[in-house]
Amino acid sequence: MRLHRHTLRLPPRRRGLHEITDAVAAVVAEAGVSTGLCHLFLLHTSASLLVQENADPAVLHDLEAWFAEAAPDGSPRWRHSDEGPDDMPAHLRTALTQTSITLPVDEGRLLLGTWQGLYLFEHRLEPHARRLVATVWGPSPEAA
Repeated sequence: MRLHRHTLRLPPRRRGLHEITDAVAAVVAEAGVSTGLCHLFLLHTSASLLVQENADPAVLHDLEAWFAEAAPDGSPRWRHSDEGPDDMPAHLRTALTQTSITLPVDEGRLLLGTWQGLYLFEHRLEPHARRLVATVWGPSPEAA
């Protein structure tokens, strides 16, 4: 059984959905696990992780539009605004999504559907660097 942990340091990005499939797939490949699991945990409360369609950019646009309506910046309802008018909406958007996700590993590769990609969903307006802990475990190829 192998256990591999790696912290990815994701570059600062503005609000939006940013595909990170390739970066996580590289960690999975490096782990040397044939069949197992990849657990991801984002060390932040104002960004999240999503598995979403990666074929039509309109999907990402529509998701962002929905979240803009569900948790608008600068609403007088929000008490928490220590870091600006997007502070509380960022926390709300994270609460509606997830900061951790577990994905299968098959034949040494991250297993996603044909039109699926893994995304960092940055909820802050200004770019923020993010840390993502990836833990991959399962049997090594020679043990399978």
